[in-house]
Amino acid sequence: MPLYVEKKPEVLITEDGVRTDGRKPYEMRPVRMTVGILDKADGSAFIEWGGNKILAAVFGPREVHPKHLVLPDKALVRTRYNMAPFSTPERKRPGPDRRSVELSKVIREALKPAIFVENYPGSVIDIFVEVLRSDAGTRVAGVNAASLALANAGIAMRGLVAACAVGRVGDFVVCDPNHDEDMWGDADMPMAMLMEAEEITLLQTDGPMTEEQFREALKLGRNAIRLLYEMQKEALKRPYQVVERSVRGVV
Repeated sequence: MPLYVEKKPEVLITEDGVRTDGRKPYEMRPVRMTVGILDKADGSAFIEWGGNKILAAVFGPREVHPKHLVLPDKALVRTRYNMAPFSTPERKRPGPDRRSVELSKVIREALKPAIFVENYPGSVIDIFVEVLRSDAGTRVAGVNAASLALANAGIAMRGLVAACAVGRVGDFVVCDPNHDEDMWGDADMPMAMLMEAEEITLLQTDGPMTEEQFREALKLGRNAIRLLYEMQKEALKRPYQVVERSVRGVV
């Protein structure tokens, strides 16, 4: 069964604010996060967000190759965002393209302020974001997964980075645009924050918004990101809670 059909709906959102997937403007799609699922990686995470299925893996800090890329006073952070050929209804051509190169840089720049790169001089931290199934919002889902994978790898961080997209459909500002809204909505605004201090590390806009709509979108995005941050913390605690319950059961 295809994930979605490339056909514009007659109505993207009703007059009383019901979207094509039945959500209200402020509601997110279901999200589930898991950490530590790859034995071969230093850190890993998997996120399911709506129809998105995204895997993140972190390797490092480790020796830099090629050597001329070494930064003597801090770690080099490399990120690769990749969409699997089977991640979309129509088979995607394997290998990097313009969009994947751009999103690799966007995700890296959203995460870098959180990493104490000065703690790892002369090394490299490699972050891989693999989209197994794509359903709108893969960049922000990738940021959430990659941030969890960094924490799971034990990389020293100032805090987790959480991310969500907001958008505009007609007169409505909506949280977490779905595929229809991503394709045919009026505006899209992915954003990420370094939590605790709530410092914005990613803010992009595509499409027009009034100042009032922008402020509403910013508020809606912040609220959604705070919720995602709580989910991230729960995902990081879960493996230890399982061990704790196991130990208590033995005792």
